[in-house]
Amino acid sequence: MARQETLPLLTTGRADGDTAPDSAVRPLLKGGVPLHIILLILPEHSLMGKLYGQEMADNIITMAATAMHKAPALKGAKPVLFSPSAGELCAAFPAENAQRGNLADTAYTIRLMVQNSIEPEAVRWTGRSIQINAGCAVCQPAADSVRQARGFMSALAEARQLAQQGMNAGQLHMAGELRSILARKSLRTLYQPIINLSTGETAAWEALTRGPEGTVFESPLILFDMAEELGQLFAIERLCRESAVRGAGTLGPEQLLFLNVHPRTLTDPAFSTGNTRKMLEAAGLSPQNVVLEITERHSIRNFTLFYKTLAHYRGQGYKIAIDDAGTGYSGLSSIAEITPDFIKVDMSLIRGINRDPVRRALMETMISLADKIGSRVIAEGIETREEAMTLAETGAHFGQGFYFGRPCASRRTITISPEKLRIQPFSTVLHPVGCSVPTGSLALPVTSVTGNTRVSTVRELFEQHHPMTSIAVVDDGRPVGLVMDYHLNRQLSAQYGVALYFKRPVSSVMDHTPLVVDENEPVECTAQRAMARGKLQAYDDVLVTRAGRLTGAVSVQSLLNTLAKVQVELAKGSNPLSGLPGNVALEREMERRLHSGQRFALIYADLDNFKSYNDSYGFKNGDRVILLLARLLSWAVRRHGTDSDFTAHIGGDDFVCAVHADRAERICQAVVRCFKRLVRSCYCEKDLAKGWIRARGRDGVERQYSLVSVSLAVIECHGSVSLQEIGERAAQIKHFAKTLEGNVYVTDRRAPLGSGKATACTCQPA
Repeated sequence: MARQETLPLLTTGRADGDTAPDSAVRPLLKGGVPLHIILLILPEHSLMGKLYGQEMADNIITMAATAMHKAPALKGAKPVLFSPSAGELCAAFPAENAQRGNLADTAYTIRLMVQNSIEPEAVRWTGRSIQINAGCAVCQPAADSVRQARGFMSALAEARQLAQQGMNAGQLHMAGELRSILARKSLRTLYQPIINLSTGETAAWEALTRGPEGTVFESPLILFDMAEELGQLFAIERLCRESAVRGAGTLGPEQLLFLNVHPRTLTDPAFSTGNTRKMLEAAGLSPQNVVLEITERHSIRNFTLFYKTLAHYRGQGYKIAIDDAGTGYSGLSSIAEITPDFIKVDMSLIRGINRDPVRRALMETMISLADKIGSRVIAEGIETREEAMTLAETGAHFGQGFYFGRPCASRRTITISPEKLRIQPFSTVLHPVGCSVPTGSLALPVTSVTGNTRVSTVRELFEQHHPMTSIAVVDDGRPVGLVMDYHLNRQLSAQYGVALYFKRPVSSVMDHTPLVVDENEPVECTAQRAMARGKLQAYDDVLVTRAGRLTGAVSVQSLLNTLAKVQVELAKGSNPLSGLPGNVALEREMERRLHSGQRFALIYADLDNFKSYNDSYGFKNGDRVILLLARLLSWAVRRHGTDSDFTAHIGGDDFVCAVHADRAERICQAVVRCFKRLVRSCYCEKDLAKGWIRARGRDGVERQYSLVSVSLAVIECHGSVSLQEIGERAAQIKHFAKTLEGNVYVTDRRAPLGSGKATACTCQPA
């Protein structure tokens, strides 16, 4: 375990009976003003040293000192921090530097902040919480140094006794402030958007609670910890839910509101009686709009009651999320027991994920797990575009963080362009030929009704026209809703379902947001949009329109079957990794160009130092570099070439592009410059800082290798020439290019193959 960064703690190691204060404190005693003393004690410090090693126990003290030094309550106080004895941490500072307020309140606040600061690491290291006790005292000024020393040690002993006895939170001034907040309902609710990383649209909002501005309770950690110690946790969480629901406004059928819930709150009798549901109904919301986010900063004590209660709320339609997965108590066991609808991955795993292959691999594993259990991953704490792009590429379902939007008092809807969430502007489908089959060609006639048609009539239509699976709801010929047979059956088969819905209009049971596409939209795009829908709507039919009016419907099965047939045709002869055409397709393309007599250029691309990277970072990351080059070549050819240009992947890290001769150099410039910049994201920070990695070469000798680079060789063809001649000329230029260091392209300046003339070749670095 790495040792934490240390502060200059003055560890004296004295016994409690010593009478001399630490040397760093003596100048403060001579100031002639009262001295404030705040003492933190870790009662289990000695036991931790025996169980986990003294280094870990000392690391926790150091972490506590760092947190104490940064505590806002000591801002401007310029405290002297020292350790009177093992497991103790003391801050001494002149009273004149102290902020206004009660010293006991300050000590209590610092204890909460320090404990919350070190809790995640302590749980990660030891699997258990760390208890911290706090005490405080005032040392009055004295006339001489002997009395000063005695007075200080007496005050220190008083603070130690108070810490060992435990501070009575109910007697603090803060306790009265908290009760006043509850009485006046002066909590604030902020809403932070949660973005669908596939579409860039706002899918949900998390309701976050803050206390009154300018008070110590502005920090939610202090607010809830104080409430818990005073036995007011249920009351304050109930107030939070009321404020969050009241301020949320109207939500769409698919939009969600995340409400934070302490595990023990679920067992609150007032919570169990349906008060939350009444709040929702009063605000025009339903349990289907709400996600109960279980905050597991504390352990779950009564598992049986907790899971029984959780099942009760699921049965009412609420969804469940686990917060801060990967830290504290929110581990794999919690996911296995709760099987949440959403897994919120803590920001500690998100920070710098674009530069850290280990974090990326962990995230990919979490996403794979979520997909298998029918859950969705929400990445928390996204602060940069690079993090967002990396998470979108790994397949994370949702994202939340300052990059998308900070918490604010009003619920804002944010839309991020999908282009901004792509790992690079060229990270589109690699194959040059897409599925251009229009969705309209698959559409079949669909029965339609108006929104005021009774549910009983719709049920009869399904029975009369079996096996019809869907009915469209239209308004003046334009689709406004969809009713799927299996959804209707599910609603009517519920208890009292027939009594509730049979005589009501179909608008009360229809899907108000069906997938509607224009008939000219490609099948591939429609299939992607269909499968990006929620779990319950993923296989609903797609409505097809012409100029906005309904023309028919397409089943998801029909979409996927058509897409699969097209992809099979495209895959014949394609490289399985990149999806680009392979050797056979390349030979046909070259023969076609040579037969036509047109002048064209061939760009041969190859990676340098790739084997050393592959050996050090593994095959999966090696494939990532190959895909990076494939995407770059495809993007550069599309952007700077012509519509008839062609890119092929002939195996491993070798690529060939057949392009217009006048466009070859511009394409090469784009590739080498972009690759030099982007390949850095495939390395960890340590290797980037060095600029090299250590690996074994083909001869088995270990040596330093530079970062992976790309070498491009360009030759021109015009006239009658054989594939063998092209291969021989290309081999010469490729060999010359690989003798050059870094990202370069080499252009054969000899006359085009087929003319018989020869000159020289030139090279250009990135």
